[in-house]
Amino acid sequence: MILLEENMIYEGKAKKVYSTTDPNKIIIYYKDDATAFNSLKKGVIQNKGILNKEITTIIFEYLNSNGINTHLIENINDRAQICTKVDIIPLEVIVRNVVAGSMAKLFMMQEGQVLSEAVIEICYKKDELADPMINDFHAVSLGFATKEDLDNMYEQTKKINTLLKDFFDKIGIILVDFKIEFGKDHQGNIILADEISPDCCRLWDKETKKKLDKDRFRRDLGDIEDAYQEVLKRIKGMTL
Repeated sequence: MILLEENMIYEGKAKKVYSTTDPNKIIIYYKDDATAFNSLKKGVIQNKGILNKEITTIIFEYLNSNGINTHLIENINDRAQICTKVDIIPLEVIVRNVVAGSMAKLFMMQEGQVLSEAVIEICYKKDELADPMINDFHAVSLGFATKEDLDNMYEQTKKINTLLKDFFDKIGIILVDFKIEFGKDHQGNIILADEISPDCCRLWDKETKKKLDKDRFRRDLGDIEDAYQEVLKRIKGMTL
């Protein structure tokens, strides 16, 4: 399938979105572009789009089979998927199982401390404001979501976290933290959208604690593509 630029309806930092002849379906194309620190750092990770598309496909199919509705419909090539068109809720939902990244900085804690209970944060999805962390009162009062929307998203998020922790544990990886997004389909159902990949998860090898995610790009650790390849290799070797 040839993706025509005149059909492109959105281009983000990591993906392009194209319209289809069906108003309720879109095509998502995964790019190799990489950004960090609210786009202050930019680069290209060779084959990142191919790897993230494949990893997301496997994870979304796993979640679909375990009662989580996602926007994934089918793959059309090594970089593109047909997905259900949704109106994205402008909130990023972040789940933290282990202290790392901004949480470690915020509380001046050592990375690696396992949390007694998963921490769920929400951020307003707005690049110009650097995606600020907000609370439920902000989200409802500013019209980003209703209380019922948030309850739905949190319920799904907790189930997703349980499923993904088990999923990654079976392949020797610690799910440190991750970011997800939700959207509403044409019937008003809230479903999981965007992607789940090393771009939006912190993934550490269970034995060595080696980082297998975008922190290798953020922190100039090198071997970025190899880390993404390793995640995909382990996932493919797992019987779902």
